Amino acid sequence: QVNLLFNRIWRAAKLESALYEEVEHDKQATGQALIVVILSSLAAGIGGSLHVGWDALIWGTLAALITWMLWAFLTCFIGTKLMPESQTHADLGQLLRTIGFSSSPGLIRILAVIPGFGQFLFPAAAFWMLLAMIIAVRQALDFKSTLRAVVVCAFGWMVQLILLLIFFYFLGAFAPGR
Repeated sequence: QVNLLFNRIWRAAKLESALYEEVEHDKQATGQALIVVILSSLAAGIGGSLHVGWDALIWGTLAALITWMLWAFLTCFIGTKLMPESQTHADLGQLLRTIGFSSSPGLIRILAVIPGFGQFLFPAAAFWMLLAMIIAVRQALDFKSTLRAVVVCAFGWMVQLILLLIFFYFLGAFAPGR
């Protein structure tokens, strides 16, 4: 199982569309997708902790898990209800799996513990993960158009960002004097 997981992580990071098709249809891969999200989040937390503190490890991991579920839900709704193609068929589980594996490139963020690497690694990882997300969404929603997957990802990202800002506002993260 461990070899399968690492093989899938590697293939997801290489942006292999066949991998995203594979995990879309493998219901057993949901747990693996969760592990990828957690590992990627921990990598970001560890890589960024030198710059923002160790509490970023806990909050970053929690935020990544919430974001993963929220983005999968939004993508499922947008892609299947608002912008489907004629052959589009997907459920939340398929999107949780594919989007989870699209976090694989984020594992490189752990290298940000090396002084001077963070300023390059975090943007590179974000861009790489976005490319993986677009492929994951295209495959999970059976889109023929990559552009449609880009639009669904962008729209979902904007809605998710707004909801997260509202969430953090109510938690007091943006309270005056902080």
